[in-house]
Amino acid sequence: MLTRRSVLLTSIAAGIAMQNRNAVASPSQPATPVNFDVPAGACDCHTHIHADPEKFPFFSGRVYTPEPASPEEMTALHKALHIDRVVIVTPSVYGTDNSATLFGMKARGPTARGVAVIDEKTPEGDLDAMNQAGIRGVRLNLATGGVNDPSIGRPRFQAATERVKNRNWHVQLYTNLPMISAIKDLVATSPVPVVFDHFGGAQAELGVEQPGFSDLLELVKSGKAYVKISGAYRASKLAPDYPDAAPLAKALIAANSDRIIWGTDWPHPNSVTPPGKKPTDVTPLFQIDDGRLLNQLPIWAPDAAIRKKILVDNPARLYSF
Repeated sequence: MLTRRSVLLTSIAAGIAMQNRNAVASPSQPATPVNFDVPAGACDCHTHIHADPEKFPFFSGRVYTPEPASPEEMTALHKALHIDRVVIVTPSVYGTDNSATLFGMKARGPTARGVAVIDEKTPEGDLDAMNQAGIRGVRLNLATGGVNDPSIGRPRFQAATERVKNRNWHVQLYTNLPMISAIKDLVATSPVPVVFDHFGGAQAELGVEQPGFSDLLELVKSGKAYVKISGAYRASKLAPDYPDAAPLAKALIAANSDRIIWGTDWPHPNSVTPPGKKPTDVTPLFQIDDGRLLNQLPIWAPDAAIRKKILVDNPARLYSF
């Protein structure tokens, strides 16, 4: 029989467990086995390393602080998923300091590539060194910083393409569909490949008819843009399988399967600092089952040859594996 005292004790125990979880939390590891044959050379095209903050301090202007996520934990993830290659992306919490990403790439070895964050102060010599280390693109994160004004987004995109146009690099954007619509003319004439993160910011519940999605499809169909069908939990609220993301993924693949790549978005940072907390307070990582997430790919792309394009061939071309 439930008594007031037993309910109280249960609540206290749950609170202690949550405190302990926050104190010793680790990034999620797959709980569900992969249920299809992952082709050799498969690549997870979107991950982050959150290294020891004593050695790799966060950017003072960050809008959130994530829990740690090490190269060893990432290796365990990919062993469970049967994935050979990885792309490590510098998250916003480091500003333009790419040291943690380079550290993660070095730990992984020749099966790793990276995407850096730079600004107008980044010397060409640093770009040369990063290229040698395996960096293959630069990221503009307009989403986490809340940049929705095209008058800001357009010149930032143009500046990024200008910096990398003489290299075999690309420009990666984390943004939303209204911004994509506002810069589609620039993307269509870009001198370098353009990659959009996480379904281009499309919201699964709004379906394929949502404003701006047709512009994204047009850029993919023309071959001017790649899209990462990554982080389905950012597009959909329907955990754990995110079924309403399937029509978006299928439409993008149908538009041009040569321009689609896949990623986990491990270790799944929560970039929204909870109310009452400061950006310097640690925000727990989302606990996502990446095995279950990867098992959605055969639903989105039933043809094994198409999956090989998405997991192997397209990343090999884009990141020069």
